[in-house]
Amino acid sequence: MAKDRSQRDEFTGPLRRMMLGVICLCLVAVFLVWRIDSPRVERFRAQVTDRVVPNMDWALAPVTGAINLVRDFQSYQRLSEQNRELRSELRQMQAWKEAARQLEQENARLLDLNNVRLDPRLTFVTGVVMADSGSPFRQSVLLNVGARDGIVDGWAAMDGIGLVGRISGTGATTARVLLLTDAASSIPAIIQPSGQTALIRGDNTAAPVVDFLENPDMVRPGDRVISSGDGGVFPAGLLIGQVAAAPSGRLRVRLAADYERLEYLRVLRHYGTETVHDPGQVVIPGDTLQASGAEATDG
Repeated sequence: MAKDRSQRDEFTGPLRRMMLGVICLCLVAVFLVWRIDSPRVERFRAQVTDRVVPNMDWALAPVTGAINLVRDFQSYQRLSEQNRELRSELRQMQAWKEAARQLEQENARLLDLNNVRLDPRLTFVTGVVMADSGSPFRQSVLLNVGARDGIVDGWAAMDGIGLVGRISGTGATTARVLLLTDAASSIPAIIQPSGQTALIRGDNTAAPVVDFLENPDMVRPGDRVISSGDGGVFPAGLLIGQVAAAPSGRLRVRLAADYERLEYLRVLRHYGTETVHDPGQVVIPGDTLQASGAEATDG
């Protein structure tokens, strides 16, 4: 056995050395061929490349797939990060959109208040609605202005379009507005264009009732309803709403004020109209009458 092994080693040893020498010669030849700068050698290299490289596509396919997989994973990570950033920005934009919408609505209501045409002699105090009664038996809201702002019971309160109610209680910094829809509210009014006088009385519904109408046949749905100023509580000419016919046939008023969005109210300063005790004072002042009487006596 030892002799056979030694004979095998003597045969394979030179063969290994010869194969190693052949491989080294091939590598040196390949190196020289690839380093020689000659047109013929260049054409030879091109032919070898054309024959070998296409046949190696099967070996490069896993490497190419692995590289594409890594690139796709990196691209997915970037897309995921961008998606998170876009979602965060979208939430911020939604918050800004909601804030802008609220500011737009408040601005529109303030513009409505500024566009109301009132008697130049009337001044006003603008207050913010803090809360409402929330009761089906009492219709009122609370303002953040009160006695320290000069608010007096009975003054009229308006929104951007029409009459809302009257002040029914004041504190140092707050005031309660009794709405026209409350059952305790009664407003003297004039219906245009017929000129009929009536009493607009609330009954805890969205449309107050038209009472004490002299001639109902002269009133049509859509007629304009304004305050008459009778009683000296409200100034005359304040818009209340339009006449509407209920299904029962009774006349009601579709209010001009937007009761669904009462945020700002304008409280009108109105100290009543001056009472005339001496009709002669309206035509000729008293001092003028005395002067004319003295002249007549001297004459």
